[in-house]
Amino acid sequence: MSLIRRRKQNETSRPTRSDPSSIDKEDDNKKKIPAKDQNAEEIALKKLRKWSCIDSCCWLIGSICVTWWFLLFLYNAIPASFNQYVTEAITGPVPDPPGVKLKKEGLTVKHPVVFVPGIVTGGLELWEGHQCAEGLFRKRLWGGTFGEVYKRPLCWVEHMSLDNETGLDPSGIRVRPVSGLVAADYFAPGYFVWAVLIANLARIGYEEKTMSMAAYDWRISFQNTEVRDQTLSRIKSNIELMVATNGGNKAVIIPHSMGVLYFLHFMKWVEAPAPMGGGGGPDWCAKHIKTVMNIGGPFLGVPKAVGGLFSAEAKDIAVISVRLSEVRLCSYASSSYKYRATAPGFLDNDIFRLQTLQHVMRMTRTWDSTMSMLPKGGDTIWGGLDWSPEEGYTPSKRKQRNNDTQIANEDESEVVASQRKHVNFGRIISFGKDIAEAPSSQIDMIDFRGAVKGNSVANNTCRDVWTEYHEMGYEGIKAVAEYKAYTAESILDLLHFVAPKLMARGSAHFSYGIADNLDDPKYRHYKYWSNPLETTLPNAPDMEIFSMYGVGIPTERAYVYKLTPSADCYIPFQIDTSADDDDTPLKDGVYAVDGDETVPVLSAGFMCAKGWRGKTRFNPSGIRTYLREYEHSPPANLLEGRGTQSGAHVDIMGNFQLIEDIIRVAAGARGEDLGALELKDKIDLVEMAFCPPVHIRSCQICWHAWRHARFPTNVDGRIGGQMPDFMV
Repeated sequence: MSLIRRRKQNETSRPTRSDPSSIDKEDDNKKKIPAKDQNAEEIALKKLRKWSCIDSCCWLIGSICVTWWFLLFLYNAIPASFNQYVTEAITGPVPDPPGVKLKKEGLTVKHPVVFVPGIVTGGLELWEGHQCAEGLFRKRLWGGTFGEVYKRPLCWVEHMSLDNETGLDPSGIRVRPVSGLVAADYFAPGYFVWAVLIANLARIGYEEKTMSMAAYDWRISFQNTEVRDQTLSRIKSNIELMVATNGGNKAVIIPHSMGVLYFLHFMKWVEAPAPMGGGGGPDWCAKHIKTVMNIGGPFLGVPKAVGGLFSAEAKDIAVISVRLSEVRLCSYASSSYKYRATAPGFLDNDIFRLQTLQHVMRMTRTWDSTMSMLPKGGDTIWGGLDWSPEEGYTPSKRKQRNNDTQIANEDESEVVASQRKHVNFGRIISFGKDIAEAPSSQIDMIDFRGAVKGNSVANNTCRDVWTEYHEMGYEGIKAVAEYKAYTAESILDLLHFVAPKLMARGSAHFSYGIADNLDDPKYRHYKYWSNPLETTLPNAPDMEIFSMYGVGIPTERAYVYKLTPSADCYIPFQIDTSADDDDTPLKDGVYAVDGDETVPVLSAGFMCAKGWRGKTRFNPSGIRTYLREYEHSPPANLLEGRGTQSGAHVDIMGNFQLIEDIIRVAAGARGEDLGALELKDKIDLVEMAFCPPVHIRSCQICWHAWRHARFPTNVDGRIGGQMPDFMV
């Protein structure tokens, strides 16, 4: 102990650099010290003064903490009305929210409301898991903060994946949908989905007993939600209860995105006899449903689903795990193929061995619901190698419209004027820009369907991200590229070739054709119920159906692909982001058409504009159909957030006009009361000059589909020619 004390005394008695007298003594001592010893001491002092990496890290962490606490202080100190004050100072008075406006008009609760969320927007929580998920019981794996993605990513992928053979729960894992309005009000903190609509309905008196969320596990096939969770039965019972406890007023159903297809399936299921159906009888919908207001409905599928399943490059599925650090997960401001192109070292070469895209592909290919979004109707609807319904049309920037036929005609002339070069939108996948542009007669297509898949290399490096591409081998991959161009019909054969397990499950639950004879008993099977071209609407003549969607945003329609360098763990196909063309809507390897950034107008508007218009074989009871298009208008400044006039696929849920339309219908209004256009026989969709402005795009697409499609009936291409049977 004495030695320790002496050493401490010596250390404390050592003069400090801050004492002037000690500095003088030190200088005198330096003169007495030999030069060699003096140099050694100077070197030692320099080392002490050198800024280390640890010092930099501590400084950075300290700066971040100080900034964070300062911003948190400002957030709590600034009044809640500050944003509104600044916004009004910049842009002028902000209009009242729809709920406040309509409450002043005297609107109150009348019809119960049921929300049906779409793909990826509903929360999922863990009920049973493996050891790596210890402590996560009833914690959200999907939605919320996504904290588990960062903490234990491989465990998260394992629990979010389904069994690749059955499409249901893997052994020892149970992930279930969150219940209640909180299931899909916010997708992530600060990123609303249904929250704004719920809040505005609450303004006129709605609460949980008059509105509910039809939450379901959006990963599994529609019929399997009933097999595993009895979700369809729960929705049926809940609607019956809400109608009975609200004075017999029928329900208003509001599906969004894939929820549109899910509820289409429900309406057939509820009328079908047990055990396949719900046994509600043919008049169940007529007794319980007033209106179905579909928002951004992909009735005929979306081309982007092809990219997601083929190469994990869809915007709202594949990119989700890469962009969790961004709040705008579903804003589609950038897409996964851009990430793959701009960050190849991280995503493709995978220098950190994270194999991100491979994990995403392995996981999403177990989600059977994604196959419900594949294009329906084949080449008849989506076009062939040399034609498409959007032929002669490219998106053009346009001003806000009003209900003026003259404006509609001006819009049409702008569309025609914007045409510069023929675009083959019907080629959903082309291997190379030259193939996308060449006439079909000049394309030497080698059929891949009978190709023998090559021998795969050993699975030495891929480990747990082994995908079905490794079973194809290089010969199978080469055969896919040599076919060169794929339309909506050959896309299905392509997916059967590259993802046989996925498509084997999908073929049992979904169908993508056009019915020849709807009286055929085979169409009573549930696999046809979510395809509006292979099923009929309910026998409910008093019911109304709305198709509400955004327009004015370039939306994915077709892709230019390339082969990636051969390697064991690579995804062999990639969108060619170097493919651009100023004369066509080709940018970053993607051809765009008009839509809401996710669903093209062709898919969102065709059924209400034509397939269900009046009494047709798809709509035998003559349910009235309405179209509501919402021109996209981005926010004027950052303080407006995602805007109140957005037409984007998810942001439209905060569109004031859309919310006002929904509230009015929920409070008792009908389609004609809104000024919406009921599509009666008096509207001649082939006479473009008389096409009402609110659905000018849908009319144009119907006309092109009629004139150019290869229908079994005689189509002479002249105005006034015979309408194809499936449209009648």
